[in-house]
Amino acid sequence: MAAPDPTPRLPAARRRRQLLDVALAAFSTGGFHGTSMDDVAAAAGVTKPVLYQHFGSKRALYVELLDDVGGQLMDAIAKAAAEADGPHGQVQAGFGAYFRFVEHREDAFRLLFGGGSKRDEGFADRVRLVEGAIAELIASFITAELPPEQTLTLAHGIVGMAESTCRHWLRARAAGEATTSAAEIADLLAELAWAGLRNVGR
Repeated sequence: MAAPDPTPRLPAARRRRQLLDVALAAFSTGGFHGTSMDDVAAAAGVTKPVLYQHFGSKRALYVELLDDVGGQLMDAIAKAAAEADGPHGQVQAGFGAYFRFVEHREDAFRLLFGGGSKRDEGFADRVRLVEGAIAELIASFITAELPPEQTLTLAHGIVGMAESTCRHWLRARAAGEATTSAAEIADLLAELAWAGLRNVGR
């Protein structure tokens, strides 16, 4: 008689979600090269064949994870902006959602925008898609009469500003030197961005 499968059986969608969540914790700690499929399977409490049923390779798992985390960040920003009134409120809400995500999902932020993802061209392409989607959303808040290319370029500048500021804030928090909350930083950046957007092109 065959031995019973020790892995609890979950519906495929729930199992896939579980594996992505576990993989995020593993990769954000060990990086792509420092984390094996054995590590992910062990952390998830499944056999490696079960992991390979859902993801054909470690690279495929990592790419899907980048897409998944990027989609969550984009959804958070878009939802917050959709519930705000007017371009100014949308900018404030968008920055607030971005910083809340980083504050509570530091592992996801590091996976997306850490050096490991950007050093690999294939992974970097996925990250650029996320940055591009956020920039296009921000571009829709810019009311200045500028050529579309300039509007999108400004939006990418704002995305870069948010990412760089988050990196600095996370380093300061890790060192115990952060005296300003994520929400306060988000408000300051939103006002800085809005002041620039309101006057650009004049």
